[in-house]
Amino acid sequence: MKQKVLIVDDQFGIRVLLFEVFGKEGYQTYQAANGKEALQIVQQVSPDIVLLDMKIPGMDGLEILKRIKKMNHDIKVIMMTAYGELDMINEATKLGAITHITKPFDIDQLRSLVREQLAAHQITP
Repeated sequence: MKQKVLIVDDQFGIRVLLFEVFGKEGYQTYQAANGKEALQIVQQVSPDIVLLDMKIPGMDGLEILKRIKKMNHDIKVIMMTAYGELDMINEATKLGAITHITKPFDIDQLRSLVREQLAAHQITP
């Protein structure tokens, strides 16, 4: 069974890039442009990991994180942030985010981070 990655970012280019990268890695990949879409996907497919942008119009990353953790506390969440959002990063960690990555990010670093986090979840046949 493929592990599931959900990408939540309001920037189309970032979503498409990450969707392609993690799809090629062999993950079942989903994308959402806002909090409402993200929460619907979480409810429907229960992803193993969520890459969540901190600043999303409508419902910010912290609110989305809270709701994801309420739905399923075991879902791993990596926050994607811009520089200078230390307060929000600390709050996200308190709410259950496993780590954060700063934009613009190194795609190989992000790929390794996701692989490492999902390896702990790996189900062997």
